[in-house]
Amino acid sequence: MGKRVLLVEDEPNIIEAIRFILNRDGWRVHTHSDGRDAVNVVRQTRPDVLILDVMLPGKSGYDILRELRTEFAEAELPVLMLTARGQMKDRELAERAGASRFMTKPFSNADMLEAVRSLAGA
Repeated sequence: MGKRVLLVEDEPNIIEAIRFILNRDGWRVHTHSDGRDAVNVVRQTRPDVLILDVMLPGKSGYDILRELRTEFAEAELPVLMLTARGQMKDRELAERAGASRFMTKPFSNADMLEAVRSLAGA
């Protein structure tokens, strides 16, 4: 497969879990944990799928996604939003910001893998 995933997440245990799940399935996983420069990292990495946490240091995942969606090159990037808060208003905010999909923590390995595969069209 060899597709690239960029995971923007600041919790080390979540980073390692997602990296393990996706590496085992053949994905190349790049990680970043600071919201302040996440947009630039997305531009440099050019991932096939972006997994984006909502609560990050420096800038929220919602703000990062809004900024990405205004850029032509990133307007169609498949984005899976992750959050520990799964209330309806959080889902609505993610949809308005342009999320392709929304997932709450904790998540199952199978759900994560299915979501990333689906977003990549694999």
